[in-house]
Amino acid sequence: MRNGCSAQLPDRAVVRITGADAEGFLQNIVTPDMAPIQPGRAGFGALLSPQGKILCDFILFPIEGGYRLDLPASQRADFLKRMTLYRLRAKIDIADESETHQVVAFWGGEAPAVPGALPDPRLAALGWRAIATKDADFIGSDGEAAYHAHRIALGVPEGGRDFAYGDAFPHDADMDDLGGLDFRKGCYVGQEIVSRMQHRGTARRRAVKVTAGAPLPPAGTSIEAGGKPIGTLGSSAGGDGIALLRLDRARRALDDGLALTADGVELMPTLPVFARFTWPTSGSEDEGAA
Repeated sequence: MRNGCSAQLPDRAVVRITGADAEGFLQNIVTPDMAPIQPGRAGFGALLSPQGKILCDFILFPIEGGYRLDLPASQRADFLKRMTLYRLRAKIDIADESETHQVVAFWGGEAPAVPGALPDPRLAALGWRAIATKDADFIGSDGEAAYHAHRIALGVPEGGRDFAYGDAFPHDADMDDLGGLDFRKGCYVGQEIVSRMQHRGTARRRAVKVTAGAPLPPAGTSIEAGGKPIGTLGSSAGGDGIALLRLDRARRALDDGLALTADGVELMPTLPVFARFTWPTSGSEDEGAA
């Protein structure tokens, strides 16, 4: 037995994209540079709308002839539909393997002796992930809730829990600091909007950690300061949570001595450990993405 924790993630789906054109096909559509995603190294990225909003985020596992994608089950049907539309004449095969494969997370110990397990490409502290067949001779013994508590403690947001698909830009979900965006590759769907936000520094809304002295209210609860909305609460585990906040408004409220609250529970926001972004300068203008 390994020293650590593991959990099956039943809310994840598995899609396989293989064929002679698999790398080039994805390179022209999704946010990461596909070239570094080689044996032994997974990748993280997203499919965006033409307006630069996240439609689906995923972890890519290199396999012979292409990739397997670990993605949210809620987005599987739409993702498959869009991949089929984008396919055109590309020499690729797209297959839904969710009935035969599962996603498993490992953390808090040594690297698991599980075939195909790779370091989580978002953040080393998250641990490892694997796509395994459902008849594999191991199980995730600690449960999905334990995995999410671990993720939340690190401040790593997850789509459908901390931000809504179709409503958030990659910068909102901290994808720039979690390795999900490449600003040097060529064009992909939504690239112009994302690059503009990066180079102009107009990202104001960010996923951050929040803590409280009591269990947090449900995801989707409005966060307010001085009676004005400044963000939305996402997933939580006990008194730890993730929130999507307007950093400029939160900073102004804190400077003015106003409490940040969600349904009456006072919150203390902190930037996640991986963040390269910082709090806005005190008194900065209330501008940028809402």
